[in-house]
Amino acid sequence: MTLIQHASRIIVKVGSSLVTNDGRGLDHAAIARWASQIAALRALGKEVVLVSSGAIAEGMLRLGFEKRPTDIHELQACAAVGQMGLAQIYETSFRAHGIGTAQVLLTHADLADRERYLNARSTLTTLLRLGVVPIINENDTVVTDEIKFGDNDTLGALVANLIEADALVILTDQRGLFSADPRKDPAAHLIAEAQAGDPALEAMAGGAGSSIGRGGMLTKVLAARRAARSGASTVIAWGREEDVLTRLAQGEAIGTQLTAPTGRLTARRQWLVDHLHTTGEVMLDAGAVQKLVKEGKSLLPIGVTRVAGEFGRGALITCVGPDGVAVARGLTNYTSIEARRIMRQPSSKIEGILGYMEGPELIHRDNMVLL
Repeated sequence: MTLIQHASRIIVKVGSSLVTNDGRGLDHAAIARWASQIAALRALGKEVVLVSSGAIAEGMLRLGFEKRPTDIHELQACAAVGQMGLAQIYETSFRAHGIGTAQVLLTHADLADRERYLNARSTLTTLLRLGVVPIINENDTVVTDEIKFGDNDTLGALVANLIEADALVILTDQRGLFSADPRKDPAAHLIAEAQAGDPALEAMAGGAGSSIGRGGMLTKVLAARRAARSGASTVIAWGREEDVLTRLAQGEAIGTQLTAPTGRLTARRQWLVDHLHTTGEVMLDAGAVQKLVKEGKSLLPIGVTRVAGEFGRGALITCVGPDGVAVARGLTNYTSIEARRIMRQPSSKIEGILGYMEGPELIHRDNMVLL
């Protein structure tokens, strides 16, 4: 039995190497095969969202670039042109099976804003209800270093959290996670099954600074950990394995299965923990950390020793302990200017200091998630 067999809502992520001809534009035959397999999953009653790379490679071909440009605006131009081809080919391939598609381009800013997050969630769930396959990619046309997801593995995990998918399938040019780099260690063996979030997996994937970890297997292991926060398990498999999706759905064990631990975060807390970027941070004393971590209390201004960054009311900020380690993040009731004025003060003095009081807490426990 595989994680996919009983999953009703699945995120499928395919990398650039699987949808392009070695950088020479999109592989029409490969995309047709993905469409056929996803159509088969749909016939089994499963909802599928596809996260696909390939726009920049297609744009390079159409614009005549022989190698990937380094200029950010040329890359964005390639993405803009290539998205047209990517959407066109997917639409044609799925229409052959009587299935409609929708192009959805996301940036992290779309998920960092509460209203836009909920809008994206509603749009995707509505598309699925209407029988459409959403094709998702990062919006490389407008993205900057500050807001980009950084890789489509992370994007796939965030989408899994966004719509509370049961499973994330990451298809790549590797057969799964190995105990060590099989190119260097002949004794390396495939990890068939493990628990997502196990720190040992990150070491197997190469660690943060290794050549194979950067943008490689490590991002997939971290994506599995992120997806597990909302209860989604992850499969990492070789994308060129024949009929890999349909065989997984039939119960065949292929690649590495990373099972999500039991227990899910609530949707609101899930949204909080999903953010890759926060707008500021507050340093807490040891007593405040104890109240948050051990007792599940709200953060009061008296426990704050320093405020860093500039942020408005309702912004997402990080709470850092005296040792510099982030312990929580949450939505603040006060701006950074107000927080600096009321920090180290009891809540009873907030109104006297500011002339008003939004609440006795800097961050209420209902708007906070522990890290």
